[in-house]
Amino acid sequence: MKMTEIISLLDARLLCGAVEDDYEFDSAFASDMMSDVLAYGQGQALLLTGLLNQQVIRTAEMLDMRCIVFVRGKVPADEVLSLAAEKGITALTTRHGMFTCGGLLYQAGIRGV
Repeated sequence: MKMTEIISLLDARLLCGAVEDDYEFDSAFASDMMSDVLAYGQGQALLLTGLLNQQVIRTAEMLDMRCIVFVRGKVPADEVLSLAAEKGITALTTRHGMFTCGGLLYQAGIRGV
């Protein structure tokens, strides 16, 4: 699934980074616990979370995740978004909750661990 399709499906808004339509997303991981993301999130390029601190960006960077979707309409502080941009990670926000986002993505063919 292309990033523009994810943005449309989740009715998301771009916070920082670039829309990478040359990359095909096929899996995602959803968690507010970055220790779980580190332990079980290998291989996913898309992270769904409600956590808004810099640890989210650092975790995504360690796992080569290309995009973070902040759920429940949350928007991180400017310093968090600056770090994401510096690391080449696209950040989106959506009004949908994590459960709904996961269901929408699953219905569209995105899989988890």
